[in-house]
Amino acid sequence: METRSWDLGIFEQAVRAYAHLRAPVADLKGPGANILGDHFSPVTALLAPAYRLFPSPVTLLVAQALLLALSAIPVTRAATRLLGRVSGLAVGVAYGLSWGIQRAVDFDFHEICFAVPLIAFSLEALLRQRWRAALLWALPLVLVKEDLGLTLAAIALVVAFRAHRRGHAKAVPEALAVAAFGAVAALVTLTLVIPAFNSGGAYDYWDKVGEGGAASGAFDGLGTKLRTLAWLLIPTTGLLALRSPLLLVALPTLGWRFLSGDDHYWGTDWHYSAVLMPVLLLALVDAVDVSRRSGRPWLRQYADRLPACVAAAALALTTSLPLAGLTEAGTYRKSGQVVAVERMLERVPDDATVEANIGPISRLTSRARVFWVGAARPVVPRYVALDIRSGWTKDPVAYAEKLHPGTHYVAEDAAYGYVLLRRV
Repeated sequence: METRSWDLGIFEQAVRAYAHLRAPVADLKGPGANILGDHFSPVTALLAPAYRLFPSPVTLLVAQALLLALSAIPVTRAATRLLGRVSGLAVGVAYGLSWGIQRAVDFDFHEICFAVPLIAFSLEALLRQRWRAALLWALPLVLVKEDLGLTLAAIALVVAFRAHRRGHAKAVPEALAVAAFGAVAALVTLTLVIPAFNSGGAYDYWDKVGEGGAASGAFDGLGTKLRTLAWLLIPTTGLLALRSPLLLVALPTLGWRFLSGDDHYWGTDWHYSAVLMPVLLLALVDAVDVSRRSGRPWLRQYADRLPACVAAAALALTTSLPLAGLTEAGTYRKSGQVVAVERMLERVPDDATVEANIGPISRLTSRARVFWVGAARPVVPRYVALDIRSGWTKDPVAYAEKLHPGTHYVAEDAAYGYVLLRRV
């Protein structure tokens, strides 16, 4: 019962619909809401076969963990090839334990788990001067999330720059064409595709730009943004990644996050930095490789020692990150309270309509039609399941009847701060 089940529930509803060959409706975003009108992430349909076999939110969490783990292969392989076995493995450890990856695994399921390995494989190919492979690995990013078309464009521009510098002029026009495609794909998705699936005919996230526009929004929360940059560049790369053009691939993601007026995007929490981790670590690998041949002795020595240092930093920071939970005995026990709450929620019949808040959602989305509390109308749900442990309501029955005037509910069951109401 510890999962933050809002986003997990939304994605499970979409994947469940795909698994049954239906449009990806996520009722948690509003009754009948097509998820493609919120974020453009058709790539999640790839999870449908696995979900059909194992219809559970756990399927999504396991798939996410596997995809993020997969991304460690190209990062470690590229580092080992360029820096040697010991330094390469150190970079692999630093990447696998990086705070951005840990935060993403800990916080629900998100579509970016597909982007992380695609970016990692793309940049590995770029470092091997396999220009076309780098572009091909990056192309599917336009199907992962609407902003990643700009990341595709950034990767393609770095490919064009590198290919030109290496004397491979034939690869430059192809890379520039892909860069143009990525930019146009992002524009078309934001202005045409998403609005076409959105009930309001618009992209709902434009209003997250700062009130005074992008220019003034860049200075909102400046302290938080600078701390995030410090977390990205210092323990993860020792600032050396600044010497690599690969770091340019991070700019689109940092750009939309820092220009947004929503402070949730500015910090180091949740999943927002996961796509930056392969960029940072492979930019570090590139910078170390170049710096080892520098004419300045101090820079050569710094580059030689840095892979071990970033691995040590990642290990040290892990003591305060989600992975540290594996050392706590309580992680491996299910309390009697949780068993009681699960038993209560099992009283909801399959295919019933349920209005719920964060706590119960992901325990119900695999078998019921679940709506976000307060956003179910015009549907009048048969059940209302609420986590009221914080005491936000003293009379859940009156609260439910206020949400749906003229409807009567009775308390069906209660357990440790969770209540289940049934319409009568």
